[in-house]
Amino acid sequence: MNAPSLGAGAAVLAATSGVTPAAAADDRGGARGGPANAHLARSLPGGFRSGFATVNGIRLHYVAGGQGEPLILLPGWPETWWEYHTIMPTLAARYRVIVVELRGMGGSDKPQSGFDKKTMASDIHELARTLGYDTVNISGHDIGSMVAFSFAVNHPEATRKVALLDVTHPDQSYNQLRLLPQPGAPIYPWWFAFNQVRGLPEQLVSGRSRFLIDAIFDDLLVNKAAVSDGDRAIYAKAYSHPDAIRASNGWFQAFGQDIADLASYGKVTVPMLGLADPTFFPFFQQILPAEGTDVSVAEVANSGHFVVEEQPQAVTQALTEFFG
Repeated sequence: MNAPSLGAGAAVLAATSGVTPAAAADDRGGARGGPANAHLARSLPGGFRSGFATVNGIRLHYVAGGQGEPLILLPGWPETWWEYHTIMPTLAARYRVIVVELRGMGGSDKPQSGFDKKTMASDIHELARTLGYDTVNISGHDIGSMVAFSFAVNHPEATRKVALLDVTHPDQSYNQLRLLPQPGAPIYPWWFAFNQVRGLPEQLVSGRSRFLIDAIFDDLLVNKAAVSDGDRAIYAKAYSHPDAIRASNGWFQAFGQDIADLASYGKVTVPMLGLADPTFFPFFQQILPAEGTDVSVAEVANSGHFVVEEQPQAVTQALTEFFG
């Protein structure tokens, strides 16, 4: 079934005004991600509602709105579905927008395992089927981009097109990252190593996540005001508890398995778009054409890593032109 109308799961969501009984208990007071997800979802134009679905043995939180062909958006670290809030209303005029919090993120379950990107892509595939879609367009940023790539390469029959924002799937180059900052290097990804440590980050960051949130955004944004104080508060709340810290670090701790999995993959056979900030654009130009059969790469000017927030109009235009 490829109908662009609401799938079965989305219809249930609409009938219950966006929150299932089980979700209401988890969502009150913003227990899973700052201000209540249901309230935040309703604050956006486009009829967005917060919902939950149990798939692949876990429960995922998602926010859906709009009408049209399904477009799944996957956030990155250290963010939640709210990463896309500035572009969701515009996209909802054209697509059925479904922003999914990955396993371990925000309102989604935080299991002890399954953080390799192949398993996480399977989560998204099962969610799409639960919502009534056989094929979807999909895009992701950061960790979400890794999952979107894995979705396209492992489930080509379910993928119309895929767009990767500022991060590629883990490959052997990750093993060459330097432990010490290099003179002249545009960034120093110290968090790749920090998030590999087991147990200690939970002790250091729990209840103090705003320090980490501010450090990451201030380091990787060109325009530091692009992610507001209110946005940062939402993300800090979502990553303030030990389970949230442990689970999100699991995404990084699975990079070794992700690299091994990539070696067994063929090329992405559906159309693939890469959008990257000026620092990573040359890397995208080098890597992506070898990983797909129909690849286009574009630069998002005047932006750091968080391209959605810094250049929402440019990202929206690129996505709509690509997905059609």
